[in-house]
Amino acid sequence: MVDFLQAVVLGLIQGLTEFLPISSSAHLRIYPEVFGWGDPGAAFTAVIQIGTEVAVLLFFRHDIWRIGRAWVLSLFRPEYRGHLDARMGWFIITGSIPIVVLGIALKDVIERDFRSLWLIGTTLIVLGLILGLADRIGGTDKTIKQITLRDAILMGLAQALALIPGVSRSGATLSMGRLLGYEREAATRYAFLLAIPAVIGAGLFELKDVPNGDNLYGWGPTIVATIVSFIVGYAAIAWLLRYVTTRSYAPFVLYRIALGAATLVLVGTGVIAA
Repeated sequence: MVDFLQAVVLGLIQGLTEFLPISSSAHLRIYPEVFGWGDPGAAFTAVIQIGTEVAVLLFFRHDIWRIGRAWVLSLFRPEYRGHLDARMGWFIITGSIPIVVLGIALKDVIERDFRSLWLIGTTLIVLGLILGLADRIGGTDKTIKQITLRDAILMGLAQALALIPGVSRSGATLSMGRLLGYEREAATRYAFLLAIPAVIGAGLFELKDVPNGDNLYGWGPTIVATIVSFIVGYAAIAWLLRYVTTRSYAPFVLYRIALGAATLVLVGTGVIAA
């Protein structure tokens, strides 16, 4: 019963933080340590993120269907190849390649060395500062209709940095998008779409490790956490899209710096283990 209650809490954390530029994987590593539960494990973290990505699939179902349909048709009918939706399909595929290749190549390092709270606290601060700088100096003239292959690859490379907990998949992609001159809503929408293959792929890849290895939870708690993350995540998407159309990322920047600094202090003073 304790495991299931912890799973509900972790599902809430995942759902609330996945789409915000504050790193859900960092929160799933830091807060269980603060609560005295220990590291839930890389496989558990990856699998419950499937719940929030299912929320993305549901929320953007019309966009995804339109993009998928145009992309498939473009394979057989030349008149579709210049269509924005067909190109968007290629952009998402191309932009996903860096995180897939690096994720497989660095699997052992990700599950061992990258889960150090020293590293996570530092990346929270550094990437928070980068996000704030990008939001301040980035242009706001480009819409999602103006995305190019070069920009898709650059945002894909930025997303790959999220293999390090504390970076934030959305935060890295948004930072690159803003530096490339995209308006906040356009960068946010593309970040959501770009994350789908990477997150679902990583979750499915880690399924086999849920009942094994260094994970604290078995199938039951993992499923509960995934369901909770889906419900909470769906609500978070709608809120974030409304928020970014009128406001800056400053609150997220300040929160990242505060959480990163607190984490480093807690580890440095021995309150929590690294």
